[in-house]
Amino acid sequence: MVAMPISHGLYEAFLAVAREGSFTAAARVLGYTQSAVSRQIQALEDETGATLFERLPRGVRLSEAGRVLLPHAEAVRDRLALARAELTALRTLDGGLLRLGAFASAGAALVPRTQAAFRARHPGVVVTRVEGPSVKHLRLVAAGEEDLAVVSPATSGPAPEGVTLHHLLDEPMLVALEHGHPYAGQRDLRLADLADEEWIVANERLEDTLFRPAVVAGFQPRIGLLALDWIAKLGAVAAGLGVTLVPALAATSVRPDVALVTIHPDDVPYRRICAATPPAPTVAATAFLAVLRETARALRGSGDFPDGP
Repeated sequence: MVAMPISHGLYEAFLAVAREGSFTAAARVLGYTQSAVSRQIQALEDETGATLFERLPRGVRLSEAGRVLLPHAEAVRDRLALARAELTALRTLDGGLLRLGAFASAGAALVPRTQAAFRARHPGVVVTRVEGPSVKHLRLVAAGEEDLAVVSPATSGPAPEGVTLHHLLDEPMLVALEHGHPYAGQRDLRLADLADEEWIVANERLEDTLFRPAVVAGFQPRIGLLALDWIAKLGAVAAGLGVTLVPALAATSVRPDVALVTIHPDDVPYRRICAATPPAPTVAATAFLAVLRETARALRGSGDFPDGP
């Protein structure tokens, strides 16, 4: 017959009797009746198949088997105490882990500012962060491998199965020009004024780039150069090889020899920025989401970040 696992309560009674040297004294410490403690010790002896205490005229003392069991019972007590402490830390945000994902340009302002504010409030929570495309992070959140991700969903449709999307902001695009460009220093530039420019994009399929809203609205840029990396894009702009769109979230990280120009409200492309979580987020993810929303509101209210549609 397979033995059943021993209840933690039996260990608790065993340790109390071993410490107090008496069923009566152990019962008083535990808040039980003496008969209840006796039944628990008898159950533990039945389970282990050994007599754990020698009954004396006044009290009890550990038998040889009891002395063997004692350090193991203490280890169980200590591990359970540690588990309770760690579970409490998760609940109170005094500890734990938050697995965070983000797409690249969110790492310029939105995510690091949020992470810094979160760390100041909850220094005991360890935050790990991975960058990559939004589609990757949506898949990881759905699989339970990330607790929260900052993403830009490709469409305004429903979230993938296993993911809840929390809207943070609608991010406007800016135009990056070389400093000597005739339009450098202007505001509210019309996209039609740049129809003859060579555009630097990441993909010939413009529906899969930052240009998607502008293309849907009818603007067809002339592609001059393909570049995936932001360093390469802005280096080409600075050299006068073309112009490119820059997300407002990344504006503060643009190199100083590149000029940024706002786009006219009727033309400006926006992209939706969301936080992705599982349907039942962890305590740490819920707290981080609250700070994300605060940071997003602060960015929307800044003069460097035009209002969304």
